[in-house]
Amino acid sequence: MTKSSPKDSEKEGDDWHQFSNAGYSSASADFDNEEITEQQNTEEEWFDGDDFEFEGKTIDWNSPPCPTPLGIAHMIKIGTCNHCLQRVSGKREMSGAQIRNEAYTRDISLESSFDELLCPLCENLFDDVDNIVERIIEKIDNLEYSTIQIGIHLPKDLIQESHEITSRHGASQSMPLKNSMVLAIQNKINHNLGTDINFVKDRPDIMVLVDGLTLRVDVDIRPIYFYGRYKKLSREIPQTRWPCRACKGRYNDCESCQGTGLQYIDSVQDLIGEPLRHTLNAKDTSFHGMGREDIDVRMLGTGRPFVIEIKKPMNRLPEMAEIVNEINKNAAGKIEIDNLKKTERSLIAQIKNSRSDKSYTIRFKISEKIEEEIIIKSISDLSGIELDQETPRRVSHRRADKIRKRKIIEINNILIDGNEIQFSIRAEAGTYIKELVHSDEGRTKPSVSEKLGVECEILWLDVNQIHDDEENKDN
Repeated sequence: MTKSSPKDSEKEGDDWHQFSNAGYSSASADFDNEEITEQQNTEEEWFDGDDFEFEGKTIDWNSPPCPTPLGIAHMIKIGTCNHCLQRVSGKREMSGAQIRNEAYTRDISLESSFDELLCPLCENLFDDVDNIVERIIEKIDNLEYSTIQIGIHLPKDLIQESHEITSRHGASQSMPLKNSMVLAIQNKINHNLGTDINFVKDRPDIMVLVDGLTLRVDVDIRPIYFYGRYKKLSREIPQTRWPCRACKGRYNDCESCQGTGLQYIDSVQDLIGEPLRHTLNAKDTSFHGMGREDIDVRMLGTGRPFVIEIKKPMNRLPEMAEIVNEINKNAAGKIEIDNLKKTERSLIAQIKNSRSDKSYTIRFKISEKIEEEIIIKSISDLSGIELDQETPRRVSHRRADKIRKRKIIEINNILIDGNEIQFSIRAEAGTYIKELVHSDEGRTKPSVSEKLGVECEILWLDVNQIHDDEENKDN
């Protein structure tokens, strides 16, 4: 087993399921009182609780609760094991065996009345702790982690019976069965490993799930998230992995993708993610960017913010500087990243919901020669206006067809070279810049093509900057 030092708890919570009291599939703590009101012809039977039996042992509902000597004596009489005796007695500073011996000293008849066959509170589940812990250690032995969460599933009827007896006869601060079982497992793990593992209730590195009925142990390795910014220097790679159009990523003997399953061999996701995946011995990656650029568009400036998710990593503590250097070396001329730092899942939503302005430079050519003064005035007049942009045809297969209003904040640096024109523009998030120029057959209004009265052909487009300083200042 590889174990790292415990990490500090994070401020923000992840949006994933929580385990109630370090367990799951909890039974409700509220139970309806059942009325036994069977009517007979001549008289009415009544129930005072004294006749309730468990495994042949009468439960006296009228005995005082723990930690009174009579309460502890009653718990012993009904067959309570040492583990449960310690958790319900109200004497946590003493072990169950010590509590039992103290009770035997007070009343020597108790020892002969104790039946060890089956504890009514746990059905001797604590006897399986050693077996459970052995299975857990075997499962986590080859994993790297800083924190662990233990979850356990117990049968509802067992939880209900334990709760009912404890609520009547246990001390007011009795530890619930599920909590006590988890604590016993945690203590045994630390004892067997000779270490002090950081057990947590949320955001663990690994989550251990125990089935208390079958003793099955499952380990869920939680993803790792890294934040960074990338520059895309090539006009030939997509942002995320793109499955082959012919085989849909199924790989098998596809001539189109030569068995790779990919339409494009390289992507920003894999150029960054694959070195991380190999280093952390992980299963796969997911890429979450602050928007995306087209394949033929470069991303320059300080780069585009992203979060990359590493799924089921066997290792968790890479040397980040070495990884960044390896990524930039392997992807030279294609992408660059500045650095990588660990983050939380919650940052993905923040990045996805960003509404940051963006600055671009675009170059295009026109079908007819026009006087420079007209060109400069026509393009400059678009600065500060609000566009009506219908969903472009090129993305209509994945986005709803509707008209979006987007503002052009500023246009400058207009350059004219024969029939080729270039300018810089800052626009509101979500503005389609190519369509602003060629109009997409009138789907964007107004447009450069409409203003000039000629057809415009896009030569290239660069994203110069994403202005996320305020939104993303803490990252």
